Amino acid sequence: MYGDDATIRRILTELGDTWAVVGLSANERRAAYGVSRVLQRFGKRIVPVHPKAETVHGERGYTSLADIPFDVDVVDVFVNSELAGPVADEAVAKGARAVWFQLGVVDPAAYERTRTAGLEMVMDRCPAIEIPRLG
Repeated sequence: MYGDDATIRRILTELGDTWAVVGLSANERRAAYGVSRVLQRFGKRIVPVHPKAETVHGERGYTSLADIPFDVDVVDVFVNSELAGPVADEAVAKGARAVWFQLGVVDPAAYERTRTAGLEMVMDRCPAIEIPRLG
């Protein structure tokens, strides 16, 4: 398993409230749209990261993590597994404190690189499920 309850709880409650959501667009049918709304309800500031750089849920979007002109605490990844590893590497370069790969996003090599770099990481989980589960 890639992320035990203690790690999940630490990411959700201790590592900061600014979450860059990679893959978040204004498309209401995409999972990232609903999950980011849940994150906002639980006090997180979401930062959309998508090639379109759309404003979503009232937050300005950026085309990449590197374009965000402020620190982010957690990078929440909603891209295909094949694209997720480079996003994790960008999160390390950006100085994030944690990386969260969403349900179905799995890259064990990226997990190892990210953990070796000193970041917390969860993979193949969803914060919208974990927040209420962990209370």
